[in-house]
Amino acid sequence: MIEFEHIGDGCGVLSLARPEAANAMTVPMVDAFRTELARIEAEEDVRVLVLAAQGKVFCAGLDLKEAIGDGAPQDPMAWMDLQERFAGLMEAITKARFPVIAAIDGAAVGAGMGLALAADVRVAGAKARFLVGAVKIGLSAGECGISYHLPRMIGSARAFEIMLTGRPVGAEEAVAIGLACPADAGGPVIESAIAMARQIAQNSDYAIKHSKQIMRANLDAPGLGAALELENHVQCLALMTQDFQEACAAFAEKRSPAFIRRGPRNP
Repeated sequence: MIEFEHIGDGCGVLSLARPEAANAMTVPMVDAFRTELARIEAEEDVRVLVLAAQGKVFCAGLDLKEAIGDGAPQDPMAWMDLQERFAGLMEAITKARFPVIAAIDGAAVGAGMGLALAADVRVAGAKARFLVGAVKIGLSAGECGISYHLPRMIGSARAFEIMLTGRPVGAEEAVAIGLACPADAGGPVIESAIAMARQIAQNSDYAIKHSKQIMRANLDAPGLGAALELENHVQCLALMTQDFQEACAAFAEKRSPAFIRRGPRNP
């Protein structure tokens, strides 16, 4: 259901591997995803993670057959447990110590769209489509962090329209409104995402980790002053690192810096 591959240079690919069911997510699949993400955080020398999917669909969202089948939740508390498990996956992605790039070529529906939005960067192929989904089947469009992430990415006015109508957003529109970055023309989306991952992974461990963290924190900063204060503290610590000294020396000597790689437990 979930497969991981370390591809070198501090990069890894974590794939949804249920193409026969359009990568629709079951509860065991969500649990396996969270377990594998935690394992990568603790054990793998990964500075950037690419989130990919096998088959023609990125993710069809919640597996409705499981949700309404014989093993379906029977009371509100059980349904809340299901919601919280899916929501917890989105939060785990946003809080991962490494940037996450979603490679999307095909539909990202409902929880699949939430998964894509939880990533730090989305790379969209020509066949990419983003659909809220839930609003079309009598449910709220607000699920899996969509109501939090989407307005911050594209503005509240446009997000309202997309969430209330449930209409699909194609690749061209997604790029135009700032929801995704375009994949390189003519090649697989995964290759564009991996190329971006390798570019990011060339930077120092401190720069990668803390750039993500400061961006995430300042999305909810109460004002410019708070954002500046956090930036100042993080940057002062960076100025004292060996990596910064190495970068300065490399610049003066007209060479690429050789940053210290600290491994997953001490990033």
